[in-house]
Amino acid sequence: MPALSDKLKSLGVQVGARDLPPPKPRRGNSIEQVVEGRVHATPLGETFVVEATYPPEYRHGNAALPVTASLQTIAAWADEPHLTECESRNLVFLDVETTGLGGGTGTFAFLIGLGRFDASGFRLTQIFMRDPIEEPAALAALTEFLQPLDALVTFNGKAFDAPLLRNRCIVNGHAIPFTNAAHLDLLPLARRLWRDRLESRALGSLETHILGATRTEEDIPGWLIPQMYFDYLQSGDARPLRGVFYHNAMDVIAMAALLSHIAQMLNDPLNFAVEHGLDLIAIGKLFEDLQRLDDAAKLYARGLELDLSEETFRETVRRLSYVQRRRGEMLSAVELWQGATRTRQVYAFVELAKYYEHKVRDYAQAIEHTRAALAIINAPDFPKDAQIQWQHGLEHRLARLEAKQTRQKAEG
Repeated sequence: MPALSDKLKSLGVQVGARDLPPPKPRRGNSIEQVVEGRVHATPLGETFVVEATYPPEYRHGNAALPVTASLQTIAAWADEPHLTECESRNLVFLDVETTGLGGGTGTFAFLIGLGRFDASGFRLTQIFMRDPIEEPAALAALTEFLQPLDALVTFNGKAFDAPLLRNRCIVNGHAIPFTNAAHLDLLPLARRLWRDRLESRALGSLETHILGATRTEEDIPGWLIPQMYFDYLQSGDARPLRGVFYHNAMDVIAMAALLSHIAQMLNDPLNFAVEHGLDLIAIGKLFEDLQRLDDAAKLYARGLELDLSEETFRETVRRLSYVQRRRGEMLSAVELWQGATRTRQVYAFVELAKYYEHKVRDYAQAIEHTRAALAIINAPDFPKDAQIQWQHGLEHRLARLEAKQTRQKAEG
């Protein structure tokens, strides 16, 4: 397969877009004839800009676009404390369409989609390079439209969009316009929230299953987009690019709707009408990691009331028992462990052994639970690797407990 740089050269494209002659006049069906937009002048030349505004009442599926809920939980999870101070109008949603999916130095962003809130609603701006010679102008327009900026919001943007734009700025000797901004990448957060329920956490999948939004037939698969731009450069026919503009616009809008949905859900999950037990448990895990143990306990308990697989139910009971112990709710934890012993959960016998040894000093009960755990792991149907994991610790615990019991009897 020819390298991207070779492919570009065959089309008359010079990487970096420096010292190039003016673009050749296009034949019919130019981008100006296909997409409603305007030529935008910058100090570095002209580029093509498409703009649209979605009113405040617009909904993408079942989600409103305005981000009205606090971003405090998201900021804590993302380790971006500056997000809590951001004004929604200074959040910029960014998505790029590129000449390749690898993101190497020869890849450039020919379409940059930007979305932000203003007094009229959600304003979408798309910056399009009619020819690679317009790259400096497109980057200048990007800098202009990004201001003011508190935070970028992307989907896989930390791994792809932002590094690509950073590289293109460096190649063109252009200042990087988002260096000091916070950056929230929604993909890792989406994976964290829905990896156990959804097979795919791609943006299109989240639109369908989380936001309830459906794209029109005008949408095209992302993997087709690079070749469509190369075809446009060669033929001058921009008609197929109409779908590329639609795809990019929907990606930007979907990110705004997804952030709005997640912010509301994390702000008050118990009253957000979360219907799936797996979602409640995923939020509980996130809150547990953030040391919000009271909230985590409530979410685990609510999740256990909903329809769960047996494996997920047992794992959630285990997590809830540990959270209750950390909260000092030992009687609740003991009750959960006792329930788990009925399904022969080794960890539950071990935790009860610890409880009777250290809290109650009932060594007979501790020994009984330790021996029960050993009997389970030595059963023929118990997994060998798990047996190896438990065996030494349980045998050591049993020996210590028996020694303690002997001393206790001698002293008594």
